[in-house]
Amino acid sequence: MIEVEIYEEKDGRISAFSVRGHSGTAPKGRDIVCAGVSALAQTALLGLGRHLHRELDYHIDPSGDLHMKLMEAPDDFTETVLRTMRMGIEEIERVYPDAVCTRILNGISGR
Repeated sequence: MIEVEIYEEKDGRISAFSVRGHSGTAPKGRDIVCAGVSALAQTALLGLGRHLHRELDYHIDPSGDLHMKLMEAPDDFTETVLRTMRMGIEEIERVYPDAVCTRILNGISGR
């Protein structure tokens, strides 16, 4: 199962996220659920860093797990990118509930 943790600040804005695991819905390299979640998370990372030029602390493990947190307070622009990622992942979870689990947590990631 893919486990997605999204960390929200007290004001409800997203400040960090973590994506781990594999859906197991198809063989590696042919798994559309993994590909979809990965594409959303990596696109959010690119949008924040390369387009918005925000300072990020992130790590992608050799297994493909992705951990990201904003180094500054979330703003309207980062929220747009991260909320869009969240909506996309939650839609994949709605269609594949046995393959994706999203949790919304309060406070910044302690990784």
